[in-house]
Amino acid sequence: MEQYRIRRVRAALLALTAAGGLLLTGCSASGDGANQSSYDGGNKGGGYAPTPEGEQQGSSPDSPDSDSRDVAPEPDYLSTFALDVDTASYGYARRTLAEGQLPDPATIRPEEFVNSFRQDYDRPDGNGFTVTVDGARTDEDDWSLVRVGLATRTAEDGEERPPAALTFVIDISGSMAEPGRLDLAKDSLGTMTDQLRDDDSVAIVTFSDEAERVLPMTRLDGHRDEVHDAIDGLEPQDSTNLGAGVETGYETAEDGLRKGATNRVVLISDALANTGDTDSETILERIAGERREHGITLFGVGVGSDYGDQLMEQLADKGDGHTAYVSDEDDARKVFVEQLPQNIDLTARDAKAQVAFDPETVKEFRLVGYDNRRVDDEDFRDDRVDGGEVGPGHTVTALYAVRTRPGHDGHLATATVRWLDPGTRAPHEASGDLETSALKTSAWTASPRFQVTAVAAYLADALRKGDDDRTTLPGAPSLGELADRADKLADTTEDKAVRQLAEAIDQANRYED
Repeated sequence: MEQYRIRRVRAALLALTAAGGLLLTGCSASGDGANQSSYDGGNKGGGYAPTPEGEQQGSSPDSPDSDSRDVAPEPDYLSTFALDVDTASYGYARRTLAEGQLPDPATIRPEEFVNSFRQDYDRPDGNGFTVTVDGARTDEDDWSLVRVGLATRTAEDGEERPPAALTFVIDISGSMAEPGRLDLAKDSLGTMTDQLRDDDSVAIVTFSDEAERVLPMTRLDGHRDEVHDAIDGLEPQDSTNLGAGVETGYETAEDGLRKGATNRVVLISDALANTGDTDSETILERIAGERREHGITLFGVGVGSDYGDQLMEQLADKGDGHTAYVSDEDDARKVFVEQLPQNIDLTARDAKAQVAFDPETVKEFRLVGYDNRRVDDEDFRDDRVDGGEVGPGHTVTALYAVRTRPGHDGHLATATVRWLDPGTRAPHEASGDLETSALKTSAWTASPRFQVTAVAAYLADALRKGDDDRTTLPGAPSLGELADRADKLADTTEDKAVRQLAEAIDQANRYED
């Protein structure tokens, strides 16, 4: 009887979302989440006004007690977004806190806090994703946290991958003379150059008041010394003509374009444009055009205590790329030695996720973060709509606050990820399910990695609460309580990154007091 009810609810969801849908091309599911199974997720056509960016999703009209949270009306029980593996928001917030200040709430993107930490999701054997869906109760009645985890295969040392054609666009303006900026970038780039392969290529462009092509696209086989000499010769100069740097960088990447290779621009800057073309829209349009025409993607690396976080994020989004933030040697090694080679290979293009919540068990829900990555539900299977690019070794986590209907048990949600094969652009999907029975555990007795996810999300929520457009997560502990939980998790996981999280929360608690 229960299975019949679940099938009936799913059929109703499919009926609501079938208009304009496309046939499923491929489907699989795996992972270690509770009660997972393979499910095609359904399609959604029109019939409702998509939730404007920044508003929260999911509530039925018979929920008068849904307090002041902004929700969309039934039948919108779908949540759709492009995948994102950026981490710059958390890195910059941690540096700001370490310097004795609270970060600007506008720079806080919760998904980048959550995605800054290692997860324990199962991984697929080949390209594509596993889907892990789990959840736990919060301390607020009827509210739970639901975690959707997506993981790609692990990158193996010596594994075959396409060659890389990397154009480094390096800010050498006067502000880059500050310790921990250009000096850190030079050391890291030198180390990374030694780790790249002989069939990889590197070009170097610098910019201050003007842009200069320091090194054309150069194969590393027999030419590593030339690359090292170019890096060692970098010195800070004058103003920040970011527009000229981006323009020359993409021209250099286009001149050195290699068919069958990963062609990527790596922008290293504090993103504080103050001379030349400072119009972000003009810069962004050039990046979008190069991505569309030549497939050149962008990896943005932010540096400096004064940092143009918003512009760097927009540049990476337009360039089908990612952002990270570097504040010390550990960050630099992680970004340039671990993450950048990881990002050379792609396992998925235009990846999007869609979570379908069951209206019989879910009263309301909202996605934590991903404000700039929302996708109209009907565009989930429209492969012309841009998604996110993901490489080997990545995990992507989406956290939802979910209010369940008292006394209603059974199917709670189905999460589906759709992506295109990097080579053939053939579409594929994978799904995972969650039942209400998986929510019996408290968030603070769940697995350590689930708890780390929750702590990171609660910290982000606390730091951006000064923004009136934001809502708070249910069951939020005080920052003092959160610091204690993070400290215990650091001991349990023996993870340096979790220890740094505990320190950041403790600093935020002191500054807020």
